[in-house]
Amino acid sequence: MSIIIDMATEKGKILIALTPSESKRLIAKGVRNLEEVQQALKHGTIIIGLGTTNAYVAEEILNELSNIGAKSEKKIDRRRYAAGVITEEGTCVVAKEEREKEVIIKNGEISEESIEKAIEGLSAEDVFIKGANALDAAGNAGIFLAHPTGGTIGSALGTVMARGVNFIIPVGIEKTIPYSIIDAAKRVGKERFFKSVGMPVGLMPVHGKVITEIEAVRILGAEDAFPIGAGGVAKGEGSAVICAEGNVEKLEGLMTLIAEIKGETQVEVARVECV
Repeated sequence: MSIIIDMATEKGKILIALTPSESKRLIAKGVRNLEEVQQALKHGTIIIGLGTTNAYVAEEILNELSNIGAKSEKKIDRRRYAAGVITEEGTCVVAKEEREKEVIIKNGEISEESIEKAIEGLSAEDVFIKGANALDAAGNAGIFLAHPTGGTIGSALGTVMARGVNFIIPVGIEKTIPYSIIDAAKRVGKERFFKSVGMPVGLMPVHGKVITEIEAVRILGAEDAFPIGAGGVAKGEGSAVICAEGNVEKLEGLMTLIAEIKGETQVEVARVECV
């Protein structure tokens, strides 16, 4: 007797292992598919701050612009779409003259206005996207502050929080730390270190919609997901291992997407300053 499995109702699990660069691509695809991002693409403003994960987010959103028929010829140089980074030298920043300009989209078209001007005009229907340097077990995100007055996030956060702008924080679970970001932020600051490996920084807790690999796989079809391991060797350093659960048919589609993501080129950045 043959057994017929109804793929539409059958439940299952899949195991996903992703390197940091593959995680960034997955997270970017999740952000791209958020309802608030889709709405703001057509009628609103999207600001994509600099960051290594945001470089992937910018690519995905620009691709989405093309899919909805908008003109989008801009290409992202991922090496230059970053500000603060951690390298083998320590905490560093990409040299200012090496950085790309932030991607700003208004009503389906790329805007050339300054990020400062774009922030001034944000409303509750708009989207501000900024990555993070740390994530704690309570889901709090934290951003390093190398600039003495807080840089872009320091100038933007008041407007974003006061107006209820959709604040999206893409961050890989590789950045999870076993300590409260709220408590850590109280104990550090650029001028509190007397020595540092790289640039001394402050730490700002930020509150928005955090999108890790876990949220991304849920957005992309899983009913639930949770991390079961991390780390790696042989170019797998920093990897995340995730279990995703849900409808078998949707998980098959998700696994097809993961297969396309596998092999994503390792993240590199342009010239950095660490002193």
